[in-house]
Amino acid sequence: MSDSENMPRAKQGKLARRIKQFTSEPLPWALYMLCAWIFSRLRNKVYAHLLKAPGLNIGPRCSIRGTQCISMGSGVSIYGGLWLEAVQHYRHQSFSPTITIGDNVSFSLDVHITSVNKIEIGNGVLFGSRVHVSDHNHGRYTGVGQSRPEEPPAERELAKRGDVIIEDNVWIGDNVIILGPVRIGAGAVIGANCVVKGDVPAATMVAGAPAKAIKRFDKESGTWKKI
Repeated sequence: MSDSENMPRAKQGKLARRIKQFTSEPLPWALYMLCAWIFSRLRNKVYAHLLKAPGLNIGPRCSIRGTQCISMGSGVSIYGGLWLEAVQHYRHQSFSPTITIGDNVSFSLDVHITSVNKIEIGNGVLFGSRVHVSDHNHGRYTGVGQSRPEEPPAERELAKRGDVIIEDNVWIGDNVIILGPVRIGAGAVIGANCVVKGDVPAATMVAGAPAKAIKRFDKESGTWKKI
């Protein structure tokens, strides 16, 4: 049997399971679940259209701002709680940010990505939960015109740090903080609770705060070896 003949049956089976799930619940709860499911489907279609992201699957409690400055590839999956923002205006400041996300990227719970300049995420990247990625600071702490302690942090200007580039097939563990300027090479592994403030070579595993290399993939043996 061809794939084209299998697809309708697969969809029918999925729909049948969904109907069974709804009908097994008390009527008020079943109606609530049905409404929530319909809303989520509509929201997926709206965001997929805005971001030109076919196959986008987006969970609850997500906030995506500055969509005209954000592009996504196909098959992006967002579990829930994503705060994704391309900041174009903040108080008296104006920016021209870009956030580019590749194909088959997966976001776990409560990821926060915010840009005033440039963040690029390659194909096949996996984000753990509660990851923070930013290319700027609230306030200026180097050079001329530094922020003063008596100034409320929310009123301080946004100061660019530098671009964030995350290459293909990077795995980012839970509670990681990534601050530009930084480039994380293809296939790197960022251990849980890392603070990444410098470049990470490809096929390298890092841990700690600040993050330091602890292993590197050896092609000859096909294993990760301690450095």
